[in-house]
Amino acid sequence: MGEKYIPITSASLKGKETDYVMEVMRKSHISTSGTYTPEFEEKAARYIGVPQAAAVHSGTAAMHLALLVLGVRKGEEVIVPTLTDIQTVNPVRYVGAEPIFMDCDEMMTLDPIKLRDFCEDECDFDGDILTHRENGKRIRAVIVSHVFGNLADMNKISEICEKYRLRIIEDASSALGSKYREGRYAGRFEGKFAGAMGSVGIFSLDGDRIITTGNGGLLVSNDAKLVERARFLSSQAKADIVHGVYEEIGYNYRMTNLAAAVGLGQLEQVEDFVAIKERNYEAYKAAGLALRPFRDYTRANHWYYSYETEYRDELISHLEEHHIQARPIPNLIHTLRPYEGNANYRIGNAARFHNRVVNIPCSVDITHDDILHIAELIQEFEASQD
Repeated sequence: MGEKYIPITSASLKGKETDYVMEVMRKSHISTSGTYTPEFEEKAARYIGVPQAAAVHSGTAAMHLALLVLGVRKGEEVIVPTLTDIQTVNPVRYVGAEPIFMDCDEMMTLDPIKLRDFCEDECDFDGDILTHRENGKRIRAVIVSHVFGNLADMNKISEICEKYRLRIIEDASSALGSKYREGRYAGRFEGKFAGAMGSVGIFSLDGDRIITTGNGGLLVSNDAKLVERARFLSSQAKADIVHGVYEEIGYNYRMTNLAAAVGLGQLEQVEDFVAIKERNYEAYKAAGLALRPFRDYTRANHWYYSYETEYRDELISHLEEHHIQARPIPNLIHTLRPYEGNANYRIGNAARFHNRVVNIPCSVDITHDDILHIAELIQEFEASQD
């Protein structure tokens, strides 16, 4: 019998998900009608600490809607991280705008110093509109990704965006449950959860996230009108449901009742999941593995565990030989063919992390013995490279 296969992450469905799904099936409310979608929205909003949430069928749909409700339009630009998932950036093109790629800081999140320098040195500001000097295009928004559940420096980023009148979209796809702790070092966002600090926050609920609906997303905001607008657009912009009146272009983005039933069962366990993932992270460290840190004065959800090595590809192959799944950081978005001609600004840290970081198994259901086994394999591998 061969070695046990250990995936990098997998869903844990041990709560009331099955009960809720069976109730949906019994009532035949599997599509966008039914009670579970609004209940999931209400309880997600309460957990994140915002007035409202809109549940949609993917994180990509949530990002598209976020750009739409903030008024990003054709011919404008949006500052985005290059170290992120491509689905964070593609919706910028959906609305006819173009991304400007920004480097990351030592926490692998958007670098506020380079963001400030770019706005000061590469742009013109008339007190209301920030314009990219190179092409004269208006820059309307900044997308901030909380990479691997690690919160970005929202205090510094928000100060810069307020100065230049830029809207912030929080890509909290992998950061549900991450928050700033209480205390003076947390600044203005003391106690705030990921997604509740920008103009709009979006989450992915894909199968590998800390909670899942199979495939799904959330859009949240402290401005309830923005969420209501997003929910309207996500339901084909129906002005009159009975008579089929549509006064603008909408989208078929609404989350199904069936998916929301799974999401509700998952949401009820999210604090347990965060605690388990933090405990497992500490277990890796106790076993001698030097994992990359999470930002001080935050409670990260520890979605991914990142290990830095000079031998990225060799380590991934070594772990795969032992039936252990590991993954590098995906190619930086500004290097990909669709975005080769887009502006990028002083990319350095992101390239270093891309070349050196390996993400290792981090499922809620991983066992302590699995952790010890993986840590031992990595340490043996590193010793063999000396």
